[in-house]
Amino acid sequence: MRSALYVPGDRPEMLAKALDRGADGIIVDLEDGVAPDAKDQARATAAQWLAGLPAAGRSPRPEIWVRINPGPPGLADARAVALPQVTGLIVAKTETAGDLAAVASALRAAPWIALCPLLESAAALLSAPLLARGPRVTRMQLGEADLCADTGIEPGPDGTELLWARSQLVLACAAAGLERPLAPVSTDFRDLGALRASTAALRRLGFGGRACIHPAQLPVVNEVFTPSAAEVERARALVERFEKAGEGVVLDDAGRMVDEAVVRGARRVLAAAPGSR
Repeated sequence: MRSALYVPGDRPEMLAKALDRGADGIIVDLEDGVAPDAKDQARATAAQWLAGLPAAGRSPRPEIWVRINPGPPGLADARAVALPQVTGLIVAKTETAGDLAAVASALRAAPWIALCPLLESAAALLSAPLLARGPRVTRMQLGEADLCADTGIEPGPDGTELLWARSQLVLACAAAGLERPLAPVSTDFRDLGALRASTAALRRLGFGGRACIHPAQLPVVNEVFTPSAAEVERARALVERFEKAGEGVVLDDAGRMVDEAVVRGARRVLAAAPGSR
């Protein structure tokens, strides 16, 4: 997914429009995007909306993930939305493999549903390599607002203070063979120039897409995570040259050495090219 749009689970009018916003994924939020006294209503509203959609994979629509609450309320969330329309659950405030095991147990009747732990504390981030190998985990995300509150980190304009945390997540996902993570949201949905710059930096850091809180952010995020025609052409030519040579190392058009590691990056560009999804 290049982009995923958070939609509050207690807002049926927003859910009704969500699939047409241009996101590659939808995150139905039952946690922080919902007021404490509206949690039960959000669960019921989301489940009703989901039940009216085609099953996952049966139509060309965005993936649908649901962010559930931590602890016992999250188990109730998981059971309520364990439907064929759901790709996976984002498990808020995950800290231990036991948290994931409890959710997986609640999903025994829904083996197709994947899990995405949301790491929002120092304890979670330091356990990232273990959480990445938890039951049903296919990807992970970082919750930076809660992480900053937990650690006292005060991010500056360029987010340098969060570089280690972001890199730790990327490395943990790569080491476990998971999907590249979605980058954290930007809460300023009006400054699209700043969004573009920060999203490009996160792409260079190894993120595969970005979560969004407003539809206006989606075109920018999708564009940044879509390789340009020139990037695709360079990658295609490099792969073809390497495969045609049939050797361990070749030279590109500029005379630079190209080996399998470089070609792996080129293949990743081709996999993300328009029309390949």
